[in-house]
Amino acid sequence: MKHFGKMIVGACTVLTLTCTPAQLLAQSLSPSTQWEWNKGTIVIKSPERPAGQESVIGLTVPKMNVVRVGFVGLGMRGPGAVERFTHIAGTKIVALCDYEKERAEKCQKYLQKACLPEAAVYSGAEGYKALCEREDIDLVYIAADWDHHFPIAKYAMEHGKNVAIEVPSAMNLEQCWELINLSETTRKHCMILENCCYDWFEMNTLNMAQQGVFGEVLRAQGAYIHNLDDFWPYYWKNGKEDKLGWRLRYNKENRGDVYATHGLGPVAQALDIHRGDRMTTLVAMDTKSVHGKALVEKATGEPCDEFRNGDHTTTLIRTENGKVIEIQHNVMNPQPYNRLYQLTGTKGFANKYPVEGYAVDADQMKASGVQPKVDNLSSHSFLPEKEMEALVNKYQHPILKKYGEMAKEVGGHGGMDFIMDSRMVYCLQNGLPLDMDVYDLAEWCALAELGAISMDNGCAAVAFPDFTRGHWNDVKGFHHAFATPEDEAAAELAAETATLSLKAQGMKEWLAKSKKAEVSKEEAEARVKQLSDQLEKTQKKANGAESKELKDAVKQAEKMLKQAQKMLK
Repeated sequence: MKHFGKMIVGACTVLTLTCTPAQLLAQSLSPSTQWEWNKGTIVIKSPERPAGQESVIGLTVPKMNVVRVGFVGLGMRGPGAVERFTHIAGTKIVALCDYEKERAEKCQKYLQKACLPEAAVYSGAEGYKALCEREDIDLVYIAADWDHHFPIAKYAMEHGKNVAIEVPSAMNLEQCWELINLSETTRKHCMILENCCYDWFEMNTLNMAQQGVFGEVLRAQGAYIHNLDDFWPYYWKNGKEDKLGWRLRYNKENRGDVYATHGLGPVAQALDIHRGDRMTTLVAMDTKSVHGKALVEKATGEPCDEFRNGDHTTTLIRTENGKVIEIQHNVMNPQPYNRLYQLTGTKGFANKYPVEGYAVDADQMKASGVQPKVDNLSSHSFLPEKEMEALVNKYQHPILKKYGEMAKEVGGHGGMDFIMDSRMVYCLQNGLPLDMDVYDLAEWCALAELGAISMDNGCAAVAFPDFTRGHWNDVKGFHHAFATPEDEAAAELAAETATLSLKAQGMKEWLAKSKKAEVSKEEAEARVKQLSDQLEKTQKKANGAESKELKDAVKQAEKMLKQAQKMLK
């Protein structure tokens, strides 16, 4: 006789960034999840695709000369995203939103520094709704707290917006399925902002794996091991009575790998998940909670009898093609930062933490197009420095070649945030599929609930849902999309021209305000430099080409520069 389970959890009672308490349902066990035992394995009941919906694998939207963005959530991560976008040509920051108005207004400084027009500001529990209802926004960039990722994304997509959501983008299976249905229904992008897919080692290693340097990759590891003791006090709290902050409370109330995507995302791409392979079975185990309980007791001064999440969680996953993935999560115990990122192949090995290196023997190095300088090169140890450098140089990812140097200047977790944002904008401007789709989002975020179900049932095996609903094998191999050189050049010129117009508009706004207030010479010179540099960059990109948009932008920029230079005199 089959046993059916239904996981039910009450609404969260904590007001966080943008919603009222009654709306919060973002717990790692969905109210609607149903499952059954089948020969010792828990099988999750997956909803059928509603009539009229189609897969969004390879989804594209019409090209955008200018990507108009609204940012929601401007606490810890959001301000950095706003600043990064001021460095990406062909983007317009239309609106800024946070529960606390002051935090949204503070982000205007990044636009001012870049000589860009001010953005509209929204605040309060439902400020994001007015932002999403605007007709002049293409993309809603969501960096709120975890509880509010889903409701903001849902409202944005219901109002015709593409969305990019910080991690974890969905907190349970119910939210995963709803975002999938929204993307399939609206034909809008729903991208997970997994920045670790764009770190240097991960990107170069992915390119090597795709080119066969490691042979067939059989096993992969990833993790998020990061002692957050220095960070717990700074997570947003709802008033003086809130002693824990949203992130510690979430770990207290929920079990499972609640932050799996940093570890899982890069290895899922290397293993072609839902591009020729799929995750089929999961088993999770955790340690007891020691540090988590101690943190709660220290913060509240009261005993903590229950802390759902163990200090360390380990999840094992098997794929349809017989590969194995191991993912770990630990934000509690003292140990060095570690995302593991390890690939084991039939002909080679890659490892990022704690020792970064590759293990490939001499024959495989030669087969990969690199002539080793060591005669007895063996895969028993990591490559010597010169051999590793030669391998990396040969297989440097083209995305790093395009954005790497600027990313190091702009920053954002060493530059990978900037590369992630730039790639998303590139794909939107060129009408290409995004690097990560809504099925990636669901697969990577599902570990929280699937792991909790496994551990709550004696660490039983759980069958992994097929979020593509039968389309996981349609595409053979994960690949980044690129425009033709001609289309890419045209999109870049349109983007630079649009940014020139925006900076001219920003200068115009500033000149109008500066008549009413004293302005420092340094501020005026900085704005003149911003506009002058953009004018030079745009004209260089045009290389003699002409268009009405370009002529108008140049004319307006030159006019504003003359007015600003008069002020300097």
